[in-house]
Amino acid sequence: MGVSSTPPPPSSRGLRIGLLGGSFDPVHHAHLLLAIAARQHLALDDLQLLPAAQPWQRAPLGASAEHRLAMLRLAIAEHPGISINTLEIDRAGPTYTIDTLRELGAGENEHTYYWVLGSDQLANFCTWRAWEEIVRRVHLAVAERPGAQVTPPAALQQELTRLERQIFPLPFTPTRISSTEIRNRVAAGLPIDGMTPPAVVDYIRTHRLYQA
Repeated sequence: MGVSSTPPPPSSRGLRIGLLGGSFDPVHHAHLLLAIAARQHLALDDLQLLPAAQPWQRAPLGASAEHRLAMLRLAIAEHPGISINTLEIDRAGPTYTIDTLRELGAGENEHTYYWVLGSDQLANFCTWRAWEEIVRRVHLAVAERPGAQVTPPAALQQELTRLERQIFPLPFTPTRISSTEIRNRVAAGLPIDGMTPPAVVDYIRTHRLYQA
């Protein structure tokens, strides 16, 4: 088993649910385009954005959970089928994917779950806590990111083969928009129009987020 362009058939009982985690600090157009691509290509009933409380592999966040949630709500207001799941923020503390999947009951209930990630994250997937359990609980749906192809590490490929599972690549045009760039531009007094929805741009300005 390797990479497949065809998602598995839907369950006769449950929903098809996509999970897209991240700091969303702030949310931007690349996040939204990825969520839309995943929902359409995988025929999802719901694509849930999972804002992290404190991602364990990165520095402290620039905006509070309250502000990041407010920006997410503004960003998805016109995108039906995309929702926000606050499970990780409600749990607080360092964010580990496996804890989230266990709490959701992914792989144990009637729903089919897809974990949506970029190919850059796929490259270090085997550093994630309990990554073998993660691939037992969810299907991996991977979008190509600049400079990183959809190629699983050898250990992950071996585990997928053992489980007779595949990675589902998402048709997604790589973009170099990043939350880091947005924060840096705001701190430098540069415009961010066109990088994130206008309502989010206005929110950042109104609440003076990310300023030096």
